[in-house]
Amino acid sequence: MARNELRPIVRLRSTAGTGFTYVTRKNRRNDPDRLAIRKFDPVVRRHVDFREER
Repeated sequence: MARNELRPIVRLRSTAGTGFTYVTRKNRRNDPDRLAIRKFDPVVRRHVDFREER
């Protein structure tokens, strides 16, 4: 049970407006705020920022 509370599953949505998402886990102790990671968006075929949505 503690596993789900400490490392929740989060969805990262592209800021390019394509609707493409990645699903990952994050550590709440290291990243209490929302994640923002630069990853590849295959719809626009380039790297863009992906932000955590809840």
